[in-house]
Amino acid sequence: MVNLKGLLKDTFIYGLSSIIGRFLNYLLVPIYTMKMSAAEGEYGVITNVYAWVALLLVILTYGMETSFFRYANKQGENADKVYSTTLWSVGFTSVLFILLVLVFLQPLSNLLGYHDHPEYIGFMFTCVAIDAFQCIPFAYLRFKKKPIKFAAFKLAFIAMNITLNCIYYLGMDGHDAKTALLINLICTTSITFFFYKELQGFKHGFDSQLLKRMLNYGWPILVLGIAGVLNQTADKILFPYLYEGQDMKQQLAIYGAVVKIAMIMAMITQAFRYAYEPIVFGKDKDKDSKEYYASAMKFFIIFTLLAFLCVMAYMGILKRIIGKDYWEGLYVVPIVMAAEIMMGVYFNLSFWYKLIDKTIWGAIFSGIGCAALFAVNILFVPKNGYIACAWGGFTGYGIAMVLSYIVGQRYNPIKYPLRDIFVYVLLTAVLFIGIHFSSANLPLWASLIVNTILVGVFVAYTVKRDFPLKNLPYVGKYFK
Repeated sequence: MVNLKGLLKDTFIYGLSSIIGRFLNYLLVPIYTMKMSAAEGEYGVITNVYAWVALLLVILTYGMETSFFRYANKQGENADKVYSTTLWSVGFTSVLFILLVLVFLQPLSNLLGYHDHPEYIGFMFTCVAIDAFQCIPFAYLRFKKKPIKFAAFKLAFIAMNITLNCIYYLGMDGHDAKTALLINLICTTSITFFFYKELQGFKHGFDSQLLKRMLNYGWPILVLGIAGVLNQTADKILFPYLYEGQDMKQQLAIYGAVVKIAMIMAMITQAFRYAYEPIVFGKDKDKDSKEYYASAMKFFIIFTLLAFLCVMAYMGILKRIIGKDYWEGLYVVPIVMAAEIMMGVYFNLSFWYKLIDKTIWGAIFSGIGCAALFAVNILFVPKNGYIACAWGGFTGYGIAMVLSYIVGQRYNPIKYPLRDIFVYVLLTAVLFIGIHFSSANLPLWASLIVNTILVGVFVAYTVKRDFPLKNLPYVGKYFK
Protein backbone atom coordinates (compact mmCIF):
# COMPACT_ATOMS: atom_id res chain seq x y z
CA MET A 1 0.00 0.00 0.00
CA VAL A 2 2.93 2.32 0.76
CA ASN A 3 4.33 1.76 -2.72
CA LEU A 4 0.94 2.40 -4.28
CA LYS A 5 0.76 5.70 -2.42
CA GLY A 6 4.22 6.55 -3.77
CA LEU A 7 3.06 5.69 -7.26
CA LEU A 8 -0.01 7.89 -6.88
CA LYS A 9 2.09 10.77 -5.53
CA ASP A 10 4.64 10.59 -8.34
CA THR A 11 1.92 10.10 -10.93
CA PHE A 12 0.25 13.23 -9.60
CA ILE A 13 3.44 15.28 -9.93
CA TYR A 14 4.35 13.91 -13.36
CA GLY A 15 0.71 14.18 -14.33
CA LEU A 16 0.53 17.74 -13.11
CA SER A 17 3.33 18.76 -15.44
CA SER A 18 1.90 16.69 -18.26
CA ILE A 19 -1.70 17.77 -17.81
CA ILE A 20 -0.89 21.42 -17.17
CA GLY A 21 1.50 21.31 -20.09
CA ARG A 22 -1.00 19.73 -22.43
CA PHE A 23 -3.71 22.07 -21.17
CA LEU A 24 -1.53 25.10 -21.82
CA ASN A 25 -0.60 23.69 -25.20
CA TYR A 26 -4.32 23.37 -25.84
CA LEU A 27 -4.33 27.13 -25.67
CA LEU A 28 -2.32 27.00 -28.88
CA VAL A 29 -4.97 24.90 -30.61
CA PRO A 30 -7.64 27.62 -30.62
CA ILE A 31 -4.96 30.12 -31.67
CA TYR A 32 -3.78 27.92 -34.53
CA THR A 33 -7.29 26.96 -35.64
CA MET A 34 -8.40 30.58 -35.41
CA LYS A 35 -5.45 31.89 -37.41
CA MET A 36 -5.18 28.91 -39.77
CA SER A 37 -8.54 28.05 -41.32
CA ALA A 38 -9.33 24.42 -42.08
CA ALA A 39 -9.66 25.26 -45.78
CA GLU A 40 -6.09 26.57 -45.99
CA GLY A 41 -4.72 23.35 -44.51
CA GLU A 42 -1.84 25.01 -42.61
CA TYR A 43 -2.82 23.13 -39.47
CA GLY A 44 -2.67 19.99 -41.58
CA VAL A 45 1.03 20.76 -42.13
CA ILE A 46 1.59 20.91 -38.38
CA THR A 47 -0.34 17.65 -37.93
CA ASN A 48 1.71 15.85 -40.58
CA VAL A 49 5.13 17.17 -39.53
CA TYR A 50 4.59 16.39 -35.86
CA ALA A 51 3.56 12.85 -36.79
CA TRP A 52 6.96 12.40 -38.45
CA VAL A 53 8.60 13.92 -35.38
CA ALA A 54 6.94 11.40 -33.05
CA LEU A 55 8.17 8.52 -35.18
CA LEU A 56 11.71 9.89 -35.39
CA LEU A 57 11.85 10.46 -31.64
CA VAL A 58 11.35 6.75 -31.05
CA ILE A 59 13.98 5.86 -33.65
CA LEU A 60 16.54 8.29 -32.27
CA THR A 61 16.17 7.02 -28.69
CA TYR A 62 16.23 3.38 -29.92
CA GLY A 63 14.98 1.86 -26.67
CA MET A 64 17.74 3.44 -24.57
CA GLU A 65 15.35 4.95 -22.01
CA THR A 66 14.03 1.56 -20.96
CA SER A 67 17.48 -0.01 -21.31
CA PHE A 68 18.84 2.66 -18.98
CA PHE A 69 16.24 1.84 -16.31
CA ARG A 70 16.85 -1.88 -16.69
CA TYR A 71 20.64 -1.74 -16.40
CA ALA A 72 20.80 1.05 -13.83
CA ASN A 73 18.73 -1.18 -11.51
CA LYS A 74 20.54 -4.39 -12.42
CA GLN A 75 22.82 -6.06 -9.89
CA GLY A 76 26.46 -5.87 -10.83
CA GLU A 77 26.06 -2.76 -12.96
CA ASN A 78 27.32 0.71 -12.09
CA ALA A 79 24.39 3.12 -12.44
CA ASP A 80 26.67 6.09 -13.16
CA LYS A 81 28.46 4.19 -15.90
CA VAL A 82 25.13 3.11 -17.37
CA TYR A 83 23.96 6.71 -17.44
CA SER A 84 27.15 8.10 -18.99
CA THR A 85 27.26 5.37 -21.64
CA THR A 86 23.66 6.13 -22.53
CA LEU A 87 24.41 9.86 -22.76
CA TRP A 88 27.38 9.32 -25.06
CA SER A 89 25.50 6.92 -27.30
CA VAL A 90 22.31 8.96 -27.77
CA GLY A 91 24.29 12.20 -27.95
CA PHE A 92 26.44 10.86 -30.79
CA THR A 93 23.52 9.55 -32.83
CA SER A 94 21.56 12.78 -32.35
CA VAL A 95 24.44 14.91 -33.65
CA LEU A 96 24.97 12.54 -36.57
CA PHE A 97 21.28 12.75 -37.47
CA ILE A 98 21.34 16.57 -37.50
CA LEU A 99 24.34 16.56 -39.83
CA LEU A 100 22.67 14.11 -42.23
CA VAL A 101 19.46 16.16 -42.28
CA LEU A 102 21.35 19.34 -43.14
CA VAL A 103 23.33 17.63 -45.90
CA PHE A 104 20.29 15.98 -47.52
CA LEU A 105 17.70 18.62 -46.63
CA GLN A 106 16.29 19.28 -50.11
CA PRO A 107 15.97 15.63 -51.24
CA LEU A 108 14.39 14.78 -47.90
CA SER A 109 11.92 17.67 -48.20
CA ASN A 110 11.02 16.58 -51.73
CA LEU A 111 10.35 13.04 -50.53
CA LEU A 112 8.03 14.21 -47.74
CA GLY A 113 6.09 16.59 -49.96
CA TYR A 114 7.60 19.88 -48.76
CA HIS A 115 9.85 20.74 -51.72
CA ASP A 116 8.77 24.40 -51.50
CA HIS A 117 9.38 24.56 -47.75
CA PRO A 118 12.53 22.62 -46.78
CA GLU A 119 12.75 24.80 -43.68
CA TYR A 120 9.81 22.84 -42.22
CA ILE A 121 11.91 19.68 -42.27
CA GLY A 122 15.10 21.43 -41.17
CA PHE A 123 13.47 23.02 -38.13
CA MET A 124 11.59 20.02 -36.86
CA PHE A 125 14.08 17.27 -37.62
CA THR A 126 16.80 19.22 -35.80
CA CYS A 127 14.36 19.75 -32.97
CA VAL A 128 13.55 16.05 -32.67
CA ALA A 129 17.25 15.13 -32.50
CA ILE A 130 17.71 17.51 -29.56
CA ASP A 131 14.54 16.13 -28.00
CA ALA A 132 15.87 12.58 -28.30
CA PHE A 133 19.04 13.54 -26.45
CA GLN A 134 17.03 15.30 -23.72
CA CYS A 135 15.08 12.08 -23.09
CA ILE A 136 18.12 10.63 -21.32
CA PRO A 137 18.67 13.34 -18.66
CA PHE A 138 14.87 13.41 -18.21
CA ALA A 139 15.01 9.63 -17.63
CA TYR A 140 17.84 10.20 -15.15
CA LEU A 141 15.63 12.58 -13.16
CA ARG A 142 12.96 9.88 -13.03
CA PHE A 143 15.55 7.31 -11.95
CA LYS A 144 16.69 9.62 -9.15
CA LYS A 145 13.05 10.17 -8.09
CA LYS A 146 13.09 13.90 -8.80
CA PRO A 147 9.61 14.46 -10.21
CA ILE A 148 9.49 18.14 -9.16
CA LYS A 149 12.64 19.04 -11.11
CA PHE A 150 11.36 16.96 -14.03
CA ALA A 151 8.05 18.81 -13.98
CA ALA A 152 9.74 22.21 -13.64
CA PHE A 153 11.82 21.67 -16.79
CA LYS A 154 8.81 20.45 -18.76
CA LEU A 155 6.74 23.44 -17.69
CA ALA A 156 9.58 25.86 -18.47
CA PHE A 157 9.59 24.63 -22.07
CA ILE A 158 5.83 25.00 -22.30
CA ALA A 159 5.87 28.51 -20.84
CA MET A 160 8.46 29.66 -23.38
CA ASN A 161 6.63 27.97 -26.24
CA ILE A 162 3.25 29.46 -25.45
CA THR A 163 4.65 32.93 -24.80
CA LEU A 164 6.44 33.08 -28.16
CA ASN A 165 3.43 31.66 -30.01
CA CYS A 166 1.11 34.21 -28.43
CA ILE A 167 3.46 37.05 -29.33
CA TYR A 168 3.61 35.97 -32.96
CA TYR A 169 0.09 34.76 -33.68
CA LEU A 170 -1.84 37.21 -31.51
CA GLY A 171 0.46 40.19 -31.17
CA MET A 172 1.84 40.10 -34.72
CA ASP A 173 -1.21 38.50 -36.38
CA GLY A 174 0.75 35.58 -37.85
CA HIS A 175 -1.04 32.78 -39.72
CA ASP A 176 1.61 30.41 -41.10
CA ALA A 177 2.85 27.03 -39.87
CA LYS A 178 6.56 27.77 -40.31
CA THR A 179 6.91 30.05 -37.31
CA ALA A 180 5.26 27.51 -35.01
CA LEU A 181 7.91 24.98 -36.01
CA LEU A 182 10.74 27.49 -35.53
CA ILE A 183 9.48 28.45 -32.08
CA ASN A 184 9.47 24.79 -31.07
CA LEU A 185 13.12 24.47 -32.14
CA ILE A 186 14.14 27.59 -30.18
CA CYS A 187 12.44 26.40 -26.99
CA THR A 188 13.74 22.84 -27.22
CA THR A 189 17.30 24.07 -27.70
CA SER A 190 16.99 26.43 -24.74
CA ILE A 191 15.89 23.66 -22.35
CA THR A 192 19.07 21.70 -23.06
CA PHE A 193 21.04 24.26 -21.02
CA PHE A 194 18.84 23.55 -17.99
CA PHE A 195 20.52 20.14 -17.70
CA TYR A 196 23.96 21.50 -16.88
CA LYS A 197 24.10 19.39 -13.69
CA GLU A 198 22.77 16.19 -15.26
CA LEU A 199 25.11 16.54 -18.24
CA GLN A 200 28.06 16.18 -15.90
CA GLY A 201 27.26 12.48 -16.20
CA PHE A 202 29.43 12.44 -19.32
CA LYS A 203 32.50 12.38 -17.05
CA HIS A 204 31.83 8.77 -16.00
CA GLY A 205 32.99 7.60 -19.41
CA PHE A 206 31.84 5.22 -22.09
CA ASP A 207 31.69 1.42 -21.86
CA SER A 208 31.39 -0.23 -25.28
CA GLN A 209 30.68 -3.68 -23.85
CA LEU A 210 27.92 -2.28 -21.68
CA LEU A 211 26.47 -0.51 -24.70
CA LYS A 212 26.39 -3.78 -26.63
CA ARG A 213 24.41 -5.42 -23.84
CA MET A 214 22.03 -2.45 -23.66
CA LEU A 215 21.52 -2.42 -27.41
CA ASN A 216 20.87 -6.16 -27.41
CA TYR A 217 18.22 -5.60 -24.74
CA GLY A 218 16.83 -2.48 -26.35
CA TRP A 219 16.51 -3.29 -30.06
CA PRO A 220 13.22 -5.18 -29.64
CA ILE A 221 11.98 -2.20 -27.63
CA LEU A 222 12.92 -0.01 -30.59
CA VAL A 223 10.83 -2.21 -32.89
CA LEU A 224 8.07 -2.16 -30.29
CA GLY A 225 8.34 1.61 -30.02
CA ILE A 226 8.25 2.13 -33.77
CA ALA A 227 5.19 -0.06 -34.06
CA GLY A 228 3.63 1.67 -31.08
CA VAL A 229 4.20 5.20 -32.37
CA LEU A 230 3.02 4.17 -35.83
CA ASN A 231 -0.22 3.15 -34.17
CA GLN A 232 -0.47 6.78 -33.07
CA THR A 233 0.94 8.59 -36.09
CA ALA A 234 0.83 6.35 -39.18
CA ASP A 235 -2.65 7.59 -40.07
CA LYS A 236 -1.42 11.20 -40.17
CA ILE A 237 1.69 10.19 -42.14
CA LEU A 238 -0.17 8.01 -44.63
CA PHE A 239 -3.24 10.21 -45.06
CA PRO A 240 -1.74 12.53 -47.72
CA TYR A 241 -0.73 9.49 -49.78
CA LEU A 242 -4.00 7.55 -49.39
CA TYR A 243 -6.93 9.97 -49.34
CA GLU A 244 -8.50 10.41 -52.78
CA GLY A 245 -10.44 13.62 -52.16
CA GLN A 246 -9.34 17.04 -53.37
CA ASP A 247 -9.66 18.47 -49.85
CA MET A 248 -6.84 16.36 -48.38
CA LYS A 249 -5.14 19.18 -46.43
CA GLN A 250 -8.46 20.36 -45.02
CA GLN A 251 -9.47 16.87 -43.89
CA LEU A 252 -6.08 16.24 -42.29
CA ALA A 253 -6.30 19.61 -40.53
CA ILE A 254 -9.75 18.73 -39.12
CA TYR A 255 -8.62 15.31 -37.95
CA GLY A 256 -5.46 16.70 -36.37
CA ALA A 257 -7.46 19.33 -34.48
CA VAL A 258 -10.20 17.07 -33.06
CA VAL A 259 -7.69 14.42 -32.00
CA LYS A 260 -6.19 17.05 -29.68
CA ILE A 261 -9.35 16.82 -27.57
CA ALA A 262 -8.89 13.08 -27.21
CA MET A 263 -5.28 13.44 -26.10
CA ILE A 264 -6.23 13.88 -22.45
CA MET A 265 -6.05 10.09 -22.38
CA ALA A 266 -2.49 10.20 -23.68
CA MET A 267 -1.64 12.64 -20.87
CA ILE A 268 -2.88 10.24 -18.22
CA THR A 269 -1.07 7.30 -19.77
CA GLN A 270 2.16 9.26 -20.07
CA ALA A 271 1.99 10.50 -16.49
CA PHE A 272 1.36 6.96 -15.27
CA ARG A 273 4.28 5.66 -17.33
CA TYR A 274 6.71 8.26 -15.97
CA ALA A 275 5.94 7.21 -12.40
CA TYR A 276 5.32 3.50 -12.96
CA GLU A 277 8.31 2.44 -15.10
CA PRO A 278 11.09 3.16 -12.56
CA ILE A 279 9.03 1.56 -9.75
CA VAL A 280 8.36 -1.63 -11.69
CA PHE A 281 12.01 -2.30 -12.43
CA GLY A 282 12.93 -1.52 -8.82
CA LYS A 283 10.17 -3.71 -7.37
CA ASP A 284 10.73 -6.79 -9.54
CA LYS A 285 12.21 -8.88 -6.71
CA ASP A 286 9.52 -8.07 -4.12
CA LYS A 287 7.25 -10.93 -3.12
CA ASP A 288 4.09 -8.87 -3.60
CA SER A 289 5.08 -7.48 -7.00
CA LYS A 290 2.35 -9.31 -8.95
CA GLU A 291 -0.38 -8.14 -6.60
CA TYR A 292 0.97 -4.62 -7.01
CA TYR A 293 0.87 -4.84 -10.81
CA ALA A 294 -2.71 -6.16 -10.71
CA SER A 295 -3.88 -3.33 -8.44
CA ALA A 296 -2.09 -0.71 -10.54
CA MET A 297 -3.82 -2.01 -13.67
CA LYS A 298 -7.24 -1.79 -12.06
CA PHE A 299 -6.81 1.76 -10.82
CA PHE A 300 -5.32 2.86 -14.13
CA ILE A 301 -8.42 1.61 -15.93
CA ILE A 302 -10.74 3.27 -13.41
CA PHE A 303 -9.11 6.67 -13.83
CA THR A 304 -8.94 6.47 -17.63
CA LEU A 305 -12.59 5.46 -17.86
CA LEU A 306 -13.51 8.41 -15.64
CA ALA A 307 -11.48 10.71 -17.90
CA PHE A 308 -13.29 9.29 -20.93
CA LEU A 309 -16.69 10.00 -19.40
CA CYS A 310 -15.68 13.53 -18.36
CA VAL A 311 -14.51 14.42 -21.87
CA MET A 312 -17.68 13.02 -23.41
CA ALA A 313 -19.89 14.72 -20.81
CA TYR A 314 -18.40 18.17 -21.34
CA MET A 315 -17.73 17.99 -25.07
CA GLY A 316 -20.10 20.91 -25.55
CA ILE A 317 -17.53 23.06 -23.74
CA LEU A 318 -14.30 21.32 -24.72
CA LYS A 319 -15.02 21.57 -28.44
CA ARG A 320 -14.65 25.32 -28.20
CA ILE A 321 -10.88 24.97 -27.92
CA ILE A 322 -10.85 24.48 -31.68
CA GLY A 323 -12.35 26.66 -34.41
CA LYS A 324 -15.94 26.00 -35.51
CA ASP A 325 -14.90 24.92 -38.98
CA TYR A 326 -13.16 21.93 -37.35
CA TRP A 327 -16.19 20.71 -35.35
CA GLU A 328 -17.44 18.37 -38.04
CA GLY A 329 -14.79 15.85 -37.00
CA LEU A 330 -15.77 15.60 -33.31
CA TYR A 331 -17.53 12.28 -33.80
CA VAL A 332 -14.16 10.47 -33.92
CA VAL A 333 -13.12 11.61 -30.42
CA PRO A 334 -14.67 8.68 -28.47
CA ILE A 335 -13.07 6.19 -30.86
CA VAL A 336 -9.63 7.75 -30.44
CA MET A 337 -10.01 7.94 -26.66
CA ALA A 338 -11.03 4.28 -26.46
CA ALA A 339 -7.95 3.42 -28.51
CA GLU A 340 -5.77 5.40 -26.11
CA ILE A 341 -7.21 3.48 -23.15
CA MET A 342 -6.29 0.19 -24.81
CA MET A 343 -2.82 1.55 -25.51
CA GLY A 344 -2.44 2.32 -21.80
CA VAL A 345 -3.60 -1.16 -20.83
CA TYR A 346 -1.14 -2.61 -23.33
CA PHE A 347 1.65 -0.57 -21.75
CA ASN A 348 0.74 -1.96 -18.32
CA LEU A 349 0.72 -5.50 -19.69
CA SER A 350 4.08 -5.01 -21.39
CA PHE A 351 6.18 -5.32 -18.23
CA TRP A 352 6.03 -9.10 -18.09
CA TYR A 353 8.38 -9.46 -21.05
CA LYS A 354 10.56 -6.50 -20.06
CA LEU A 355 11.20 -7.97 -16.63
CA ILE A 356 12.23 -11.38 -17.99
CA ASP A 357 14.35 -9.82 -20.76
CA LYS A 358 12.09 -11.17 -23.54
CA THR A 359 11.42 -7.83 -25.20
CA ILE A 360 11.11 -9.58 -28.56
CA TRP A 361 7.51 -10.33 -27.58
CA GLY A 362 6.76 -6.61 -27.49
CA ALA A 363 8.08 -6.24 -31.01
CA ILE A 364 5.84 -9.11 -32.16
CA PHE A 365 2.68 -7.77 -30.51
CA SER A 366 3.20 -4.19 -31.62
CA GLY A 367 4.19 -5.33 -35.11
CA ILE A 368 0.97 -7.30 -35.53
CA GLY A 369 -1.09 -4.40 -34.18
CA CYS A 370 0.69 -1.99 -36.48
CA ALA A 371 0.06 -4.24 -39.47
CA ALA A 372 -3.64 -4.23 -38.62
CA LEU A 373 -3.63 -0.43 -38.42
CA PHE A 374 -1.93 -0.15 -41.81
CA ALA A 375 -4.43 -2.57 -43.32
CA VAL A 376 -7.44 -0.58 -42.06
CA ASN A 377 -5.93 2.69 -43.27
CA ILE A 378 -4.94 1.40 -46.68
CA LEU A 379 -8.30 -0.28 -47.28
CA PHE A 380 -10.66 2.39 -45.97
CA VAL A 381 -8.98 5.83 -45.87
CA PRO A 382 -9.15 6.42 -49.67
CA LYS A 383 -12.96 6.43 -49.64
CA ASN A 384 -13.89 7.01 -45.99
CA GLY A 385 -11.33 9.60 -44.87
CA TYR A 386 -10.24 10.15 -41.30
CA ILE A 387 -12.93 8.01 -39.64
CA ALA A 388 -10.92 5.06 -40.95
CA CYS A 389 -7.83 6.53 -39.27
CA ALA A 390 -9.62 6.48 -35.91
CA TRP A 391 -10.83 2.88 -36.33
CA GLY A 392 -7.38 1.84 -37.51
CA GLY A 393 -5.81 2.93 -34.22
CA PHE A 394 -8.61 1.25 -32.27
CA THR A 395 -8.02 -2.02 -34.11
CA GLY A 396 -4.23 -1.93 -33.78
CA TYR A 397 -4.19 -1.23 -30.04
CA GLY A 398 -6.96 -3.71 -29.38
CA ILE A 399 -5.12 -6.56 -31.09
CA ALA A 400 -1.79 -5.78 -29.38
CA MET A 401 -3.50 -5.56 -25.98
CA VAL A 402 -5.29 -8.90 -26.32
CA LEU A 403 -2.20 -10.72 -27.60
CA SER A 404 -0.02 -9.36 -24.78
CA TYR A 405 -2.53 -10.50 -22.17
CA ILE A 406 -2.96 -14.00 -23.59
CA VAL A 407 0.76 -14.73 -24.00
CA GLY A 408 1.66 -12.95 -20.76
CA GLN A 409 -0.69 -15.16 -18.75
CA ARG A 410 1.23 -18.15 -20.06
CA TYR A 411 4.77 -16.93 -19.36
CA ASN A 412 4.25 -14.67 -16.35
CA PRO A 413 0.69 -15.09 -15.04
CA ILE A 414 -0.80 -12.24 -13.02
CA LYS A 415 -4.23 -12.48 -11.47
CA TYR A 416 -5.82 -9.29 -12.74
CA PRO A 417 -9.24 -8.42 -11.24
CA LEU A 418 -11.02 -9.07 -14.55
CA ARG A 419 -14.50 -9.19 -13.07
CA ASP A 420 -14.13 -5.78 -11.42
CA ILE A 421 -12.61 -4.33 -14.59
CA PHE A 422 -15.46 -5.71 -16.70
CA VAL A 423 -18.06 -4.13 -14.41
CA TYR A 424 -16.34 -0.74 -14.73
CA VAL A 425 -16.19 -1.04 -18.53
CA LEU A 426 -19.86 -2.06 -18.73
CA LEU A 427 -20.90 0.81 -16.45
CA THR A 428 -18.89 3.23 -18.59
CA ALA A 429 -20.58 1.96 -21.77
CA VAL A 430 -24.06 2.43 -20.31
CA LEU A 431 -23.24 5.93 -19.01
CA PHE A 432 -21.67 6.87 -22.35
CA ILE A 433 -24.90 5.97 -24.16
CA GLY A 434 -26.80 8.20 -21.74
CA ILE A 435 -24.33 11.05 -22.23
CA HIS A 436 -24.50 10.72 -26.01
CA PHE A 437 -28.32 10.77 -25.98
CA SER A 438 -28.38 13.76 -23.61
CA SER A 439 -25.85 15.76 -25.64
CA ALA A 440 -27.68 15.08 -28.92
CA ASN A 441 -31.22 15.89 -27.75
CA LEU A 442 -31.04 18.51 -24.98
CA PRO A 443 -29.98 22.15 -24.88
CA LEU A 444 -26.36 22.61 -23.78
CA TRP A 445 -27.19 23.77 -20.25
CA ALA A 446 -29.59 20.86 -19.69
CA SER A 447 -27.25 18.25 -21.16
CA LEU A 448 -24.42 19.48 -18.93
CA ILE A 449 -26.60 18.96 -15.85
CA VAL A 450 -27.69 15.49 -16.94
CA ASN A 451 -24.16 14.51 -17.95
CA THR A 452 -22.75 15.70 -14.62
CA ILE A 453 -25.22 13.45 -12.83
CA LEU A 454 -24.20 10.51 -15.03
CA VAL A 455 -20.50 11.09 -14.32
CA GLY A 456 -21.45 11.35 -10.65
CA VAL A 457 -22.91 7.85 -10.84
CA PHE A 458 -19.54 6.50 -11.92
CA VAL A 459 -17.75 8.43 -9.17
CA ALA A 460 -20.24 7.24 -6.55
CA TYR A 461 -19.80 3.62 -7.59
CA THR A 462 -16.01 4.00 -7.51
CA VAL A 463 -16.06 5.58 -4.04
CA LYS A 464 -18.36 2.89 -2.71
CA ARG A 465 -16.48 0.00 -4.30
CA ASP A 466 -12.79 0.95 -4.29
CA PHE A 467 -12.18 4.33 -2.66
CA PRO A 468 -14.20 4.42 0.58
CA LEU A 469 -14.01 7.93 1.94
CA LYS A 470 -13.47 6.68 5.49
CA ASN A 471 -10.02 5.45 4.47
CA LEU A 472 -8.87 8.79 3.11
CA PRO A 473 -6.55 10.97 5.24
CA TYR A 474 -8.04 14.02 6.99
CA VAL A 475 -11.53 13.72 5.49
CA GLY A 476 -11.93 10.05 6.45
CA LYS A 477 -12.74 10.84 10.09
CA TYR A 478 -15.99 12.51 8.99
CA PHE A 479 -17.28 9.36 7.28
CA LYS A 480 -16.59 6.79 9.99
